[in-house]
Amino acid sequence: MGNKKNYSDEFKRDAVALYRDTDGATLSAIAKDLGINDMTLRTWCKAAGVPIRHSRPGSAVPAASGIDETPEQELVRLRAENRELKAEKTKLATERDILRSAAKYFAGETRW
Repeated sequence: MGNKKNYSDEFKRDAVALYRDTDGATLSAIAKDLGINDMTLRTWCKAAGVPIRHSRPGSAVPAASGIDETPEQELVRLRAENRELKAEKTKLATERDILRSAAKYFAGETRW
């Protein structure tokens, strides 16, 4: 069948921490971003005692178009978007660091 990959303990810890610390993140989204199977990440999270969040359909707040929006409503919406963008930036930076670590690890494991 497929090749079983061995991930370093550091990679596993970082992947679990990324899922745990990213508000609104789903297992499948984090796993996809890291290039791993979502069931693998689920197993690591369970082993670490991290509860699995279940997303609810329609739980995302729809973006307002700005029509019939008071200045106060616009401010609230823009602040929420700003928080989401900052969280996304942090998530992407963490993913980048995890993937760099993994690349270094796997490069060290390769015997050319």
